[in-house]
Amino acid sequence: MTARDFELAEAVEAIRNELLNAAARGAGNDVTFQVGPIQMEFTVELRRDVRARGGIKAYVLSGEVDAGRSRTRTHRVSFTLEPRRTDGDPLLVAADGEGGTAGLTTAGPL
Repeated sequence: MTARDFELAEAVEAIRNELLNAAARGAGNDVTFQVGPIQMEFTVELRRDVRARGGIKAYVLSGEVDAGRSRTRTHRVSFTLEPRRTDGDPLLVAADGEGGTAGLTTAGPL
């Protein structure tokens, strides 16, 4: 793995964290946004990971694939995520209090 590559799980985690950050920043706003389906598409390279007991990991490649990688086989992976709160309600980009992520469905005054 190079400094530009990261695991597919890290990419999904980054999206989750950004959604939670957006919800916290939306605290106190009258306007909320319900997060709909998120379509994600990546070019990945599958590699055996000896640390994972012979398992295979998917690494997302940056747009700047170097010449040394031009001979490796890459795959396009796409999927759709539907963000939900832990109680099953849809995720709204808003929150009850500054910096909180609880009660993401309520917004305050503008």
